[in-house]
Amino acid sequence: MEQLTDIQLLSEEKMTFYKKNGFVLIDNVLNPEELSELRTFIDEVMEDKNGRSIQTDTAGGAYYKVLNQRVNTWRDHAGIARYISDQRFANIALQLSEADGIRLFHDHVLLKMPGDSKPTPWHQDFPYWPFNKAHNKQTLSIWIALDDVDESNGCMMFLPRSNEAGQLKPINLVEPEDLFEYAEHAGFHEKTPVIVRMKAGSCTVHNGLTFHFAHANKTDKPRRALVIIYIPDGTTYNGKSHVITDPLNLTKDEKLQNGLFPLLAYRR
Repeated sequence: MEQLTDIQLLSEEKMTFYKKNGFVLIDNVLNPEELSELRTFIDEVMEDKNGRSIQTDTAGGAYYKVLNQRVNTWRDHAGIARYISDQRFANIALQLSEADGIRLFHDHVLLKMPGDSKPTPWHQDFPYWPFNKAHNKQTLSIWIALDDVDESNGCMMFLPRSNEAGQLKPINLVEPEDLFEYAEHAGFHEKTPVIVRMKAGSCTVHNGLTFHFAHANKTDKPRRALVIIYIPDGTTYNGKSHVITDPLNLTKDEKLQNGLFPLLAYRR
């Protein structure tokens, strides 16, 4: 099994696929020992009810049925912080974004809980983020699978080239709206989604404008994923409310560059 290192360049095939389609699958970013360690860290932080990370809904809530989510777990767990700042992931983000530098926006643990699980409806990520539109082509998320995923427990689907639709309105994930209604002019109803089944320790990368969806979890175990959101160096705040930026008293058009948004990789 080939292990991706912090200095390894992505293949031209991966780069071309991402540039064309707005997403890409990368296998074996974690070895078995790392995967076991990170699972332990994730379980620990999700069981901790204190700390500075943000639990977005409680058990039984409408959003919880879609996603049991905790944001900025790196602030509560040094082990997770080590992976969030890992150069493998930062360099993947740097290469695919083609930015001069990459900063962390936030991490979030996403669990699809067993039982009354709901699908995550088709949506884009960027409309939820408090960034000016000038940065929407270089923001991206790395979605690291901590369990094997397929249609039975919450794997994702992506719509190739859907990032070409541009920035649409944010979709209500609890009372789903039809994202495709807002992209009717782009003809995306005619395109075929790609189901991305993954082995634990692999990851996907997707642009903040790429349409994506996650199946419900029909198994008896949580489906665990760690997601890291990266922004290009120089990203500016649009003045809108967001759980990460609200406590920081930022001014509109201010750069996100303080200690909560560290520069993790840059072109030398």
